[in-house]
Amino acid sequence: MKQITLSEVASLLSHHDDFKILTHSYPDGDCLGCGYALAFALRKLGKRANVAVDGKLPSKFTYLVKNYEEQDFTPAYIVSVDVAAPALLGESVMEGVDHIDLCIDHHGTNSLDADCKYVDDTAAAAAEIIWEILELLHVEIDEDIAAGIYTGVSTDTGCFLYTNTTPQTHRIAAQVMPYCDWQEINNINFVIKTRAKLRMERLVYKTMEFHAAGQCAIIYTTLAMCEALKSGDDEMEGLANIPRRIEGVKIGITMREKPGGVFKISVRTNDGINAAEFCRQFGGGGHPAASGCSIEGDLGTVKKILVDAAEAYLQ
Repeated sequence: MKQITLSEVASLLSHHDDFKILTHSYPDGDCLGCGYALAFALRKLGKRANVAVDGKLPSKFTYLVKNYEEQDFTPAYIVSVDVAAPALLGESVMEGVDHIDLCIDHHGTNSLDADCKYVDDTAAAAAEIIWEILELLHVEIDEDIAAGIYTGVSTDTGCFLYTNTTPQTHRIAAQVMPYCDWQEINNINFVIKTRAKLRMERLVYKTMEFHAAGQCAIIYTTLAMCEALKSGDDEMEGLANIPRRIEGVKIGITMREKPGGVFKISVRTNDGINAAEFCRQFGGGGHPAASGCSIEGDLGTVKKILVDAAEAYLQ
């Protein structure tokens, strides 16, 4: 594996063709924004590029693909965007892929195996890195590219509210805003909620528990809850931010039951608590204020493991 510079990333993209762009499981706005912005940009450079998404594209992000159609070719160069670990690559994404040529990411805990890797953990979103690459490639910005970049930087910063937001984040957003319907993107991602999502949130609030003298809040969803509400991934978007918004909470934990006796854990923190460090003890990682991991076990067992860990961490 070779750590390369941003200009070397641009050079590799310039000198290769027939790209397959890998995204992570349960793709978020940054991952998808990066993938489609990069694909549209490479196509503008006369190359062929497709984005691989595990499962169905979340319905809220369909605006990213209104002008996107799959191209027919055999991938020759594999690029991952915003993928921090091998476990985050779904089977359908990895179909026909035996190695990754280039990894582009902003997670300091990145453990993905790739021939070449560029990781900038100072970037608030991977979309910031993609934007810098497109500048080096002198790509002409259009609505599709701008929508992807704006979606990435806005969603990974909570509409510019999270502590990872930097002046550079705002500069990039300002540069792409004239080219896309940023107000509609904000409405879709931060304002409008479906009735199904409201029903799920109502159930989730009832699961909330406080521990460590109110410094830890924990919520959960179970397969039974999802089945009862006939809900899917769209209704899960944003739930992880609920515990962190409560006054006095330093560690907010969201448990999401998945098939096979495992819980997907999302951790959001305040007041300088390192979420990545907290999740690392369970084999996970991510960002200082937003990280995740997976833990096997039933609801009660996994919850106790997390509560005990939070109480120990907050001592």
